[in-house]
Amino acid sequence: AIRSWISAGGLQRLPEQVAAIPFIGGWLKSAISGTGTPAISLEQSVMTGVKELSQFLVGGMGGLLKNTFALVTNFFMMLLILFFLFKDGRQWLSVLYDLIPMEESHKSKILVRLDQTIRAVVKGMLVTAIVQGLLAGMAYLALDVPFPIGLTALTVVLAPIPFGGTGLVWGPVALYLFWMGTTGKALIMLAWGIGVVSMVDQFLRPWLIGQDVEIPVLLLVLSVLGGLALYGILGIFIGPIMVSLLMTAVQIYREEYHTAATSAGKADAIP
Repeated sequence: AIRSWISAGGLQRLPEQVAAIPFIGGWLKSAISGTGTPAISLEQSVMTGVKELSQFLVGGMGGLLKNTFALVTNFFMMLLILFFLFKDGRQWLSVLYDLIPMEESHKSKILVRLDQTIRAVVKGMLVTAIVQGLLAGMAYLALDVPFPIGLTALTVVLAPIPFGGTGLVWGPVALYLFWMGTTGKALIMLAWGIGVVSMVDQFLRPWLIGQDVEIPVLLLVLSVLGGLALYGILGIFIGPIMVSLLMTAVQIYREEYHTAATSAGKADAIP
């Protein structure tokens, strides 16, 4: 399909097609038109690049499929674990509550903070996924992509997967548009997916979680990244929970032990 597109003069029409991309279309058109490269040489370079890219993709396809399968499997395992946590969580919580060797007031603070953090993470994931799905759905409708509603729903479902969950949908859609010869639409889909849909996850989710649990956004982002590196997809929950519990422990120390030590020091200072 790429060779047919090039043979049909697609490269010559490319500057006019990319000009339709919002905001950056004019800059892209000027950049492509100002290369000064002869059309024949440019076509040969593109064909060589496409051939090398195809060889690279074929060579790495096995590892890509393996990693994608592992990522999706871990994601649905996370959903299964969450199901049982919400289903039997109160029973497990009661057992853990009795096992914690702390005062009742301290245990209550920790459990309240734990509940707030879990709810905030789930809320942040769901709201962000819906927003990303709606933004992607707008592009599917505007670009006349087949089955836009189904693709929007699939985008919402895959959005919680870290590092490009939505790209598993809008990426193939962009490839489909390019395969069909609508290069301008493919580039618009690609730019919208990278610049808007994917970027929402980097800002909206941490902000939503931070608003509910009062954790600084930077610390929250670092906790999620660290959790993902150590625990995989479950790190989305484990990272913020550990940071939240640490902040609660520091708060308890400052309210109880530090205050008590300060009071004792003042008492000793009285003659």
